[in-house]
Amino acid sequence: MIFTSFEYLLFLPAVVLLYWLLPQRFRLPMLLLASYFFYMSWIPVFGLLILGLTLFNWLWGQLLWRSEAKRRHIFAIGVAINLLCLGYFKYTNFFISSFEALLRPITHSNSHLALNIILPLGISFFVFEFIHYLFEINRGRKPIDSFVLFALFAAFFPTQIAGPIKRFPDFQAQMQEEKKISLSYFDEGIPLIIMGVAKKLLLADNLAVLVDMMSNTHSSYGSPETWLMAYAFAFQIYFDFSGYTDIGRGSALLFGYHIPINFNLPYIASNMSDFWRRWHISLSTWLRDYLFIPLGGSRGSKLNTDRNLLLTMALGGLWHGASWNFVVWGIYHGLCLIVHRNFSNWRENTTHLRAFFDSKLFNILSIVLTFHAVCIGWVFFRITDIGAAFSMVKKMVFLSPIFTKAEAGHFLVFRHELPVIIPTVMVIVALLLVATPVVGYLRQSGFFHRVPAPAKALYFAIVILSIVTFCPDNSTPFIYFQF
Repeated sequence: MIFTSFEYLLFLPAVVLLYWLLPQRFRLPMLLLASYFFYMSWIPVFGLLILGLTLFNWLWGQLLWRSEAKRRHIFAIGVAINLLCLGYFKYTNFFISSFEALLRPITHSNSHLALNIILPLGISFFVFEFIHYLFEINRGRKPIDSFVLFALFAAFFPTQIAGPIKRFPDFQAQMQEEKKISLSYFDEGIPLIIMGVAKKLLLADNLAVLVDMMSNTHSSYGSPETWLMAYAFAFQIYFDFSGYTDIGRGSALLFGYHIPINFNLPYIASNMSDFWRRWHISLSTWLRDYLFIPLGGSRGSKLNTDRNLLLTMALGGLWHGASWNFVVWGIYHGLCLIVHRNFSNWRENTTHLRAFFDSKLFNILSIVLTFHAVCIGWVFFRITDIGAAFSMVKKMVFLSPIFTKAEAGHFLVFRHELPVIIPTVMVIVALLLVATPVVGYLRQSGFFHRVPAPAKALYFAIVILSIVTFCPDNSTPFIYFQF
């Protein structure tokens, strides 16, 4: 069951209605059962895997809390078991194929060994939340005593497939408070759901048609088309993932739960560090708290800090998928963060350019440069063939070739049958770049809360009508489902 399916359209209202009709003591068990029903609607047997992992981490957390002398060893074993589970399902075939490729020059064998392993949906997010839980107990925070509460923390259906990655102290407090139905939950939650569906079906899925078409024949394109594909994918993945997050946050609000935001206008970031404070916030803060800082963070020498940044982002890239293109994407972002860090240090010690660095012009140039640096990274994320990805980036950086020979079925800048497509898409991208900060400002200023209810209803009716009218015939799966 996915958020944009007809089944979810029936499932969510039924669970919300039942939740608020039931007495307080029955609500959490019912919500837990509904969450497992939601998860097991795909492949039921994987519900047993999640239940087993949940039971193990709940019991292990209790053991970790009660142990003093051997706490470090118990903690390490718990983290290792979670990572082994993730590694088996997600990386076994990746390591096998990589090892075969390494030995192929010696063995001259063309065989491809692969195990029939199906990746459970959301396994990465489950494991990251479990590791966070063990980390916090190891640091002295009391574990969750109730298995029902802990199981609901892990399986809460609005966040179980693609996050955001929750922090258990905040979510535990929300589970334990007595909730009373409030119209404000629906006033905030329903618009979030509608806008999330619009982001996915109206924007991301339509952009996906262009991205898929161009990525399948990328070798036929020159620099302008390659940049166009990068722009289109940048907004596709943003609207796809932020749309999922909005639907999840809106669904959670209908039960009175506040899930942390996962995106904060990432494409107006002024540097790569700022980008990661705005993009997939729950993951970037998880990597900071449970990987970068334990590795030593920025406490050591400059070289050690750069190493920790590079290793954190490389592992973060590998977390995104069992493929070398994700590792390259992570390393690329790690290098960008290192460059930014060293530039920031140099900037602080430079006085004769301080006026320029503090100017609006420099801020605008920084936003434009950061956005294009991120777009280059998205090529490695989208194109699984590393050689092809580097070839595309070379075209983008060196702006070559500008002109390409048209071939049948290819979508090119100067194709005479489609003279307005390229400028139209570029105008849409430019408008989105301008509209994003404007909408963000209006939201932060409380403008939307002051709009009369009839005007809101008319606006969302138009949005729903647009979704029905302009969404593609086939909706693509959420991109982060594969992670």
